Amino acid sequence: MNIQAIIIIVLFVAAVFYVGRLLYKSLFSKKSCGSNCKCGIDFSNIDTQKQSK
Repeated sequence: MNIQAIIIIVLFVAAVFYVGRLLYKSLFSKKSCGSNCKCGIDFSNIDTQKQSK
């Protein structure tokens, strides 16, 4: 094989790995979603009472 075919195969394998990793993170994430939008934050231990002056 020539060097061009090897480079193309390596890039293709890297792209498949990247897409597979994104898919795995979006399907099996412990948070609500796989992005970094902070929608999976647990607010259960925050004091909800307002302090008035």
